Amino acid sequence: MIRARKLVSDDRGRWAEFVRLSSNGTLFHLPEFFDYHPPGRFDNHHVVLEDDENGSIVAIATGAFSEIEGERWFRSHPGASWGGLVMNDSAGLETVEECVEALIGHVRSMGAVGMEMTPPPMVYHRRPSNYLDFALVRRGFTYRKRELTAVIDLGRMGDEIELAFRDSARRGAARAVRMGIEVAEEPDFGAFYPVLETNLQERHGVRPTHTIEELEKLRGLLGGGMIRQFVARGEQGVLAGMIMFRCNPRVTLAFYISHDARYQALRPVNLVYQEVIRWARDSGYRYLDLGTFTLDMQVNHGLCRFKESFSARGHFRETFRGRIDG
Repeated sequence: MIRARKLVSDDRGRWAEFVRLSSNGTLFHLPEFFDYHPPGRFDNHHVVLEDDENGSIVAIATGAFSEIEGERWFRSHPGASWGGLVMNDSAGLETVEECVEALIGHVRSMGAVGMEMTPPPMVYHRRPSNYLDFALVRRGFTYRKRELTAVIDLGRMGDEIELAFRDSARRGAARAVRMGIEVAEEPDFGAFYPVLETNLQERHGVRPTHTIEELEKLRGLLGGGMIRQFVARGEQGVLAGMIMFRCNPRVTLAFYISHDARYQALRPVNLVYQEVIRWARDSGYRYLDLGTFTLDMQVNHGLCRFKESFSARGHFRETFRGRIDG
């Protein structure tokens, strides 16, 4: 039998170790990731599901309680890109269904009337399956939304990665090189942040999810190798960049990608894409996730085409929602 309870501070070591050895755990499931949020920002309620006989961890569900239309819901986690159930390779369908039942029973006992869950895309799994999707849909959950994230299969690229790109992508990167632009890793977030901040404000009227201070704190909590920054520089200064998250040993995620619109004709972002793809492949990753090109299932076709030109293809990032008070 599987029992569910809230994770407490004494569980941190076991929690982190389980995520690191799991089939589908990511940076966004680690206890250190949640430490960067200031106290009180979220009503955190992370759950561990244990074997009732020997106390071993069977699954972990990171989440928080939120108010949706005046009602209490359990969500995985509003401050993370995804959550879901973190499980190991050995979990079969019966175990997954037992974990879902135990989790529903636990959050219901805490006053929740519904549950919302965004699991990691399938490429983040060591051994992919749709067992969790099946268990949720079987219990009346529906898709609140199904976004598309642009994933590059690095294993399909040869030594000359440019041959996997469309002509437009290759020409853009070549132009940037001719214009004297160079791409290099840059540990100082302050070098790229003004470009990112200006671009997001001008194009979308929003600010970056993280402040510079939060990025630095997060890198300090997780370790320097977990968050890397690459910038394209020309004689004008920093023209473009990417901030990469090491989600797990298989996948690196481009959490931020941006460029200085004044110098778009120099194609610095093309060169950043090319060199980061090369770095990711040479670093042993299997996939590179360039992030979504949909928002609430509305497609940004220009962004889609640009990411596809570097051989990316869309994979679902799904959010399930269901009532549990029936």
